[in-house]
Amino acid sequence: MKIVFKIIGFLFAALFLFSAVLQYNDPDSFIWILIWGAAAVLSVLFALSKVSSKVLLVAAIVSFIGFIYLYPPEFQGFDLDDGDIKNVELGREAFGLLIISIMMFLYTFRISYVKRK
Repeated sequence: MKIVFKIIGFLFAALFLFSAVLQYNDPDSFIWILIWGAAAVLSVLFALSKVSSKVLLVAAIVSFIGFIYLYPPEFQGFDLDDGDIKNVELGREAFGLLIISIMMFLYTFRISYVKRK
């Protein structure tokens, strides 16, 4: 089972890094490149067993709070044709943070489970 989580860590590191690269033309690209980059680094550290569950838990909580904060007043989907560009952009950013949060919680629980065994 350890190898499965190692693969998941590296896979999501690559996905988060790809997400960071996609931010180059975003109006607020710098902050999002940092966010996605940090998620990628934490995923690699998880895969290599070089990060504590406390760091991952803080990242999970902060990204979940960011999800709640950025969630648009009226969710209109992810496609620009679905509605107001501002709401669509907020929805994309919010759900990106939710994905990060879910993965950081998964990593946290995995580390805690292994320590208890």
